[in-house]
Amino acid sequence: MVKFLILLVLAAMVGGVIFLATWDMPPPSAVTEKVIPNDRFK
Repeated sequence: MVKFLILLVLAAMVGGVIFLATWDMPPPSAVTEKVIPNDRFK
């Protein structure tokens, strides 16, 4: 029973790593703007 649980956890971890390595995550689509004060350029 313990060997089965260890094998199940190991398989889930390996599957998660493979999923994250192959997932083509889309870039964020929200536009971000940051206002920089003019004092920083003087």
